[in-house]
Amino acid sequence: MSELISNVAVSPRQSLSDKVRHFTPNWFAMTMGNGIVSLVLAALPFRFTGQHELAATLWGINVLLYAVCLAMLIARLVRYPETIRPMLHHPLQSMFLGAIPMGLVTIINGCVLFVAPHVGPAAYSVAYGLWWFDALLAVVVAIGVPYLMFTEQGHAFERVSAVLLLPLVAPEVAASSAAVIAPHLSAGAAQSVIGFGYVLWAISLSLAFAVLTIVFFRLVIHKLPHRDLAPSSWLTLGPIGTGALGILGLGQVAPAAFHDSALVHMSAIAHELGVACALLLWGAGVWWFAMAVLFTLRYRKEGMAFNLGWWGFTFPLGVYTAATLGIYRETGVVVFAVLGTLFAMLLFGFWLVVLTKTMRRALQGHLFQAPCLASSGRAGTPSSVSR
Repeated sequence: MSELISNVAVSPRQSLSDKVRHFTPNWFAMTMGNGIVSLVLAALPFRFTGQHELAATLWGINVLLYAVCLAMLIARLVRYPETIRPMLHHPLQSMFLGAIPMGLVTIINGCVLFVAPHVGPAAYSVAYGLWWFDALLAVVVAIGVPYLMFTEQGHAFERVSAVLLLPLVAPEVAASSAAVIAPHLSAGAAQSVIGFGYVLWAISLSLAFAVLTIVFFRLVIHKLPHRDLAPSSWLTLGPIGTGALGILGLGQVAPAAFHDSALVHMSAIAHELGVACALLLWGAGVWWFAMAVLFTLRYRKEGMAFNLGWWGFTFPLGVYTAATLGIYRETGVVVFAVLGTLFAMLLFGFWLVVLTKTMRRALQGHLFQAPCLASSGRAGTPSSVSR
């Protein structure tokens, strides 16, 4: 682990050029966390004055943040193309490429929830176009990164962690978004989006549970990963929460989209199966949630130094919270409303802590470092896996 994680201090005098060169995909995890907080805030069953407006404001800020991150990544690609290959071959940094399409999903959903009521159908058209781009990008990442894992990257069983889930879960996140935009599309477009959404869901969930099995076995044999990877304990909730949210949402919108098609009977079954599968996945998530809490308490005693990986505390818990609230809206069982609200409070607490630390260390210049450039970077340019 020592060759992947460094605690070298970073000079706050990095130029913009240095920051571009050392910009990493980890930053998109921040857009995932901010985005899911805004969406969960809007979905809370217990309403308060200004709730929707606050959620919309946070979403708008996140759109700007995503645009800045995208500009930085493109600038690195154009200005320092020689740094891209080392990043793709890095066994941890490359995993965060999955954060790019997942962060975009929160923007797509926000277009439907926050923009469309004011702008009208144009917002749905934008969301529809972005969704197809996001879905294709998610598939490319879910295939491309594992291919590099199998052929180029250096991995060892004792270093395996739930970070491996990041590129694999991206299609599943896109699938959950399909259920958000489908009701606002024409019949043909809605059917295409829902159908492809099920394909995306199947791609991710099968691979995710394979990785969860490996992670479980690795924990048995080699115990907990290094404390700098403490937030990865929460990543296990990502595919479970998104899987529940996706299958529940797709089942809800399928009957209306296929009501006059040959698949009308199957769409009715899809609704019932969606609820049943969501409950099963949610139940599986209870165990992983308990483990994440226990691991975090243990890590906290050991002392955890902040890094960008801390955004892993937010998005997985956020989608699990959204799934919990979705089950409440579908079943009307009040316990899910209460649990969803409690999960949301924990999410907001994590988010405030991580956001505060990120802003402070970014201003100090401590977060722009690419570990994949550690051996080839300039003299005096520090490295770290996620700081």
